[in-house]
Formats: sequence, C-alpha cells, structure tokens
Amino acid sequence: MESVNPATGEQLDSYEDDDEGSVDAALDRATETFAEWRETSFAHRCSLLKRAGEVLRENTNEYAELMTREMGKPVVQARAEVEKCAWVCDYYAETAEEHLQDEVIGTEADAHAFVSYEPLGPVLAVMPWNFPFWQVFRFAAPNLAAGNVGLLKHASNVPGCAKAIEEVFSEAGFPDGAFQSLLIGTDLVEGIIEDERLHGVTLTGSGPAGRAVAATAGENLKKSVLELGGSDPFVVLDDADVERAVKSAVYGRVQNNGQSCIAAKRFVVMDEVYDEFEERFVEEMEALTVGDPMDESTELGPQAQASLVDGLHEQVEETADAGATVLAGGGPMDREGAYYPATVLADIPEGTPADDDEIFGPVASLWRVESEQEAIERANDTPFGLGASVWTEDAQRGEQFARAFDAGCCFVNEIVKSDPRVPFGGVKDSGYGRELSEHGIHEFVNRKTVWVQHGESSTGLGSLSE
Repeated sequence: MESVNPATGEQLDSYEDDDEGSVDAALDRATETFAEWRETSFAHRCSLLKRAGEVLRENTNEYAELMTREMGKPVVQARAEVEKCAWVCDYYAETAEEHLQDEVIGTEADAHAFVSYEPLGPVLAVMPWNFPFWQVFRFAAPNLAAGNVGLLKHASNVPGCAKAIEEVFSEAGFPDGAFQSLLIGTDLVEGIIEDERLHGVTLTGSGPAGRAVAATAGENLKKSVLELGGSDPFVVLDDADVERAVKSAVYGRVQNNGQSCIAAKRFVVMDEVYDEFEERFVEEMEALTVGDPMDESTELGPQAQASLVDGLHEQVEETADAGATVLAGGGPMDREGAYYPATVLADIPEGTPADDDEIFGPVASLWRVESEQEAIERANDTPFGLGASVWTEDAQRGEQFARAFDAGCCFVNEIVKSDPRVPFGGVKDSGYGRELSEHGIHEFVNRKTVWVQHGESSTGLGSLSE
C-alpha cells in the first residue's frame, strides 16, 4: 500500500500488505486475547482506555500532521480530530461500567431477573479515510471497554494512520491482540467475516460496500452495524438568523474539505429569506482560503485522492448540463494537487446527481421552497437518512421540524455532528445500528437474560413455552 500526499501528489511511504497467513495469525491472536480480556475488570480496561486518551494528547501534532499528509484535511481540523478521539476514550473510561451494569427486571417476589451485557468476541471494523482516526476510535473505545477485541481494515490510502492507531493502544498498555490493524484489500474482508473466530462487523463507507458486508454477515448470522453516508438537508426557515445560518452552512458544507458523511449538502431555504441567503452564501463560499492543508490559515484543502476530483466533477457537470445554475466554482482548479473549489448549484433538475446522489466534496445544492410542508418534503426527498438540521428563531418550531425529518441525527440551530454522549447513525440508505453513547456500546454485546427462581416455578401462563 502506498501513502500519497493529495496536496502534492508526492509518495510519502509504502507498506507491505498483510496476506492470508497474517490474517489467520491475527484472528488467532484476537481469539486468544479475548479469552483473557473479557475476564478483566472494568477498572482495568477503563484505566488503559484513559491512558490511550493521554497518548493521543501527548502526540497530537504528530498524529494531526500524519492525517493531513495522507488525506489532505486542514491541519487545524486534524488536531481537533485527535482531541475528539481522546474525548471518546475519556467518555467510555468514565461511563462504560455504568452503561453495562446489570439491568434488573421486575418479576414475581420469589424470583430475581436481570439482563447482563457481556462481550461477544473479536469484531472487525471496516473504516474509511475521511476521518481516519475518529471513525476508528468511536468503534474501538466502546468495544474495548465492553471486553471485546478489535480488528481494523482501514482504507488503503491511510495505512500510516492505521498503524499509528494500533501503536496508540499498544503504548497505552493494551495486550497484544486487543486491537490489530490489518493492511489488506477488500478481497480478504469476506473471508474474515465468514471466519467462525469473528463475532461481528461494523462498516462506515459507501452503500455498495455496506450491502456487501451486510450480505456476508447475514449469511453467517453475524451482528453488523452500518453507517453508509448521507445527503443531509440544511433547512432555513423564514424567521432564521440568516447571517448565523450562512456561517454555519459554509462550515457545515466544507468541513473536512467537504468529505464528511454528515456534511450539510442540500440547502432548503424558504422564499422569504432565500435571496439574502443565496447572496451571502455564495460570497462566503468564494471567499474561503484554499491552499496547503498544513498551513494554519487554510480553510479548504485538497480532495483525498486525484481520482475523487474526477468523480466529483462528473457529478457537477452532469447536473449543470441538465440545466442547473452554477453560482460558484464548477470545475477543477488549475493548480498542483487534488483541489476542487467551493461550488454552489441552484435550479437543480430532478434526477440529477445533485438531486439524488451523495456528493462527497465541497459542492452545495440550493432549493427555494414556498412553505414549511414543502421544506419538509424536500428535506426528506432522498434515499439517505443520516442527519438533518433546521434553522429558526422559534425553538418549538424547530423541534417540530426535527421530529418530521426522516433521519437518525436531527439538530436545531446547529450543524449535524457526532458526540460521544448521544447515539450516532442513520435510517434508510444511511444504514442501521448506532455508534457512541450507551446505545453504541450495547451493539456488540450479548444481552443475556438471567432468571433466578427462589420459590416454586410459576404455573401461570407466563411459564408456558413459546
């Protein structure tokens, strides 16, 4: 595997792939480690997780620069990503035992029943390149705290990040085999999921990749969690603070160079404020500082790979050719590196990529709507359902919109974001299952019912079998 700087096209490093023999040995190590790791106390596991957070903070600049070199995100945002990873380690170090304590169930006076949350075993994480540390840590922290062990199949363009994450857990004191990074291609993933030593799989990525993983997991009766991206609506109502909404809209669209599953992508604006919003939004998008992602002042860096620029431009070009108006940007930049400008499209025809597809880059699509009902219908008119946001000065009105959205994460007067304290995940083509919070740590555990009868068994209907 080769690591290439998308800002310059320069090869940074190369890594030897793991073969089937290496994968087999890793599964053996994971199985052996799990047998011991599951028996350790919460205090022990969480102390190591706390230490992992410390390792991240001690090496923030090193890890941030590694991310920026490998996939191009602005280094300021990369540092924030490292801090967020440390936060999720702290969060589960402090809450895992509470989240997984036995849940007592009310029964007859002569019986005691409870639900015990017990680890499943080795779990595979198939992770993307866009948040190369955060998306791994939001899987690893809860699962290691729960007593599972992890195997990582990371994206092939961030192998340095994959190895660095493995080293974080090693330096923190986790046992060999608790978290292993496999430098493999997608061709070996199916075999790992089918292997009886693996007990679950989670994927963050594209729809086709998610369907393939879900099919294999289903055939083998393995638990799976999928986060498959989105085309999030950003709804601006007629009473919104337009200036505030515009600033949030620009950041929400171009954060991480526009390569975020939960980025605001479809901007649905009520007629009364549309003209003002469009004018300010285009102005702000065109004013963004584009440049070297290692420069502290850069707001928009390169796309993660040169090939992504070509695919992104095809979507924009097809939409424009069908009749959309290009208000800003619209074509690859004439400079070294995989750069695409902040682009704004309006008057978007139905059935075009900007209408139907997830556009993974700094391209915003604008719609003018006449009513609240039309805004809701437009927001929900997508096969995706990851996140959504609404902007209004009336909090109660905003909450009503949030309840009407067909999405897993809905925000009022805030861009969609992941936070360790609340569950994260989507519906429809955005996948299923949840990460983070109490809900995330419960995904890969055995919810075991334990019933202890102290007196004679009940002879009522409740004692009958199925």
